[in-house]
Amino acid sequence: MRSRGSVHSVLPWKSAAFWMMRDLSSVLEACMLSSMLCLAAAWYRSSILREQHVDPLGRHTCSPVNFLDHTQHKGLAGAVFGGLFCRLVVVVLAKNPLPFTEDPAPENKEYWKILALFYYPALYYPLLACGTLHSRVGYVLGSLLSWTHFSVLVWQKVDCPQTPEIYKFYCLLSSLPQIVCHCLLSSLTQIVCLAFLSFQYPLLLFKNSGTAGQTNTSEDLHSSYYKEYVKKILRKKVTKSRQKTCSANRCGNLCKSLWFLYFSGFRFPLKLVISAVVSIISVYQVMLLLVLLVIPTLQKVRGGVNEDIAFLLAGFNIILSENRAEVVEIVKNYLWTVEVCYISTVTLSGLVTLVMLMRSMVLHRSNLKGLYRGDIYSVYNRQRSLRPSRPAIVCWMGFTSYQAALVCIALLIQTLVFFICILWFVFLILIPILFGQNLILFRILKVMWPFWLMLCLVVIVQHVMAKFAFLKKDAGTRDLDNRQGLFLLTYLLFPVNVLVGVLLGVWRIVITGLFNIIHLGRLDISLLNRGVESFDPGYRCYVHYLKIEVSQSHPVMKAFCSMLLQPPASEGTAGQKMTSVEEGIQLVQQDKKQKMISNSRRIRGRWWLVFTLVNNPSLVTSRKHFQAQSSEAFLNGTLNRTTKESGSEPEKTDTKSNDV
Repeated sequence: MRSRGSVHSVLPWKSAAFWMMRDLSSVLEACMLSSMLCLAAAWYRSSILREQHVDPLGRHTCSPVNFLDHTQHKGLAGAVFGGLFCRLVVVVLAKNPLPFTEDPAPENKEYWKILALFYYPALYYPLLACGTLHSRVGYVLGSLLSWTHFSVLVWQKVDCPQTPEIYKFYCLLSSLPQIVCHCLLSSLTQIVCLAFLSFQYPLLLFKNSGTAGQTNTSEDLHSSYYKEYVKKILRKKVTKSRQKTCSANRCGNLCKSLWFLYFSGFRFPLKLVISAVVSIISVYQVMLLLVLLVIPTLQKVRGGVNEDIAFLLAGFNIILSENRAEVVEIVKNYLWTVEVCYISTVTLSGLVTLVMLMRSMVLHRSNLKGLYRGDIYSVYNRQRSLRPSRPAIVCWMGFTSYQAALVCIALLIQTLVFFICILWFVFLILIPILFGQNLILFRILKVMWPFWLMLCLVVIVQHVMAKFAFLKKDAGTRDLDNRQGLFLLTYLLFPVNVLVGVLLGVWRIVITGLFNIIHLGRLDISLLNRGVESFDPGYRCYVHYLKIEVSQSHPVMKAFCSMLLQPPASEGTAGQKMTSVEEGIQLVQQDKKQKMISNSRRIRGRWWLVFTLVNNPSLVTSRKHFQAQSSEAFLNGTLNRTTKESGSEPEKTDTKSNDV
């Protein structure tokens, strides 16, 4: 048996492995410094290219700080933010927030934590910036850094798994999503992404190996996504015959409304993808903490139960059995039941939170499509201008952080409430029914059964009388009948309905509380009424975030800008390409054998595009000569034409432009 001194002699900070890990940390920091220098050189090179105007269209200008642009890889950005969130959880819980500090003084601990909040973003920044270079140098550097991060992290957890944390396995388990993010920055499920994105940077390097060293980063304006989006909304809709709705169709529509499904005609903004990844990782982290904070304690309590518990319960006049050994078994079974209830509660809360996140993605897509269409009232309760503003920029910056924080808080509150409800159900209803003992709730109901029966009969009588005595159907319409009996019954049942109203009030509180608790982690809906939803800080942050996204990444606007940035047609091939682009915007399906396109159709296609840019409510405020208009000149974001002269009539346009 080892003595206390021998135990201290094998602690991590006294072992050779600890010093080896410190050397690895030094090597990692040196790699980070060299990568930052490389990124600084690449940044300087890109700035020189921009100053020299190498490409007037800006197709080859890269910047290491352009990692939140729509042209960047969504998986890389989402995984880096996810790994940074994992480090934040460790910083909050760990005694040593930084790897190069050893047992800081209590008065300096908070300062080290504040420093760690800025240290880890700087440490993870090269992993995020390497993907923005869109060059072989960036992909090679990203591969080396990601594999270095992953190797050091795995070596640390395998060599020193036991740490003075809350639970001996927490340090290893909490690092699983971080290991995935370090491995090669992915946002998919942990096992699949570990197999898939382990080769993400090398795969990008392999794809870029045949180019001259730098890929085309003009995906934003020159991507076919915006043209396909405009083609889809302007395409002539095929009228389908109305089919009879059945239960299967209704169930399918319900599942589609609850679960997020991918649509090829819509692309989520990068910020929303990052928020979804960080939210899923936060659900995993909070569930892990909830389990490992409570379950080990319950197991220790259950293992320490002895015959003294019988005397303790007898002091509270609770006698479970005359046999002390049987009392011990009963108490252990009850504690085991509490463990099962708690694990079930955490699982239920996690599933509910994930379902709410899936539902949020569906509503995000619907809101963005509505604002692209100009339907401002689908999100706002009054007229709004979709322009960038100071609050909108601040909310856009903190949207992902606020979403992750609210998901954590919502999961904690859901676990607490669901655990209390499940305990009441198990110990007051389920166990008494199974064992026929401690029927306290049923005894109360037995004493008060005349009262509950009277309330049920009164409610049933009112419904029956309303259907057969006070309602008549004449010529296909319904109207009141027997008004005297209706007035008399209303007066007689007034005292009883007051008691029914008390029950309705309690039920309303329960339903409202459960609804708000379940939807607390969602920013896309307001927990307040439509008229006072601006007082909800979460929803206000969401609507301000939508202002930035819609005003800066409108597909119709970017499709138009893509046409403007097309080079002049100098050769026949370029002319044919320009004609194809215009026909893609015109969106009239042509026969493949047709070689000549009439000028009238091309002009009409351009006219539809111009009409969209002029009249779309979400784009009209971006025009310079409309920014000086007063608020009365707009109705639902559209220019109000009632102030014009009565003799001037608006030109007739094709009905297909109304969908835009």
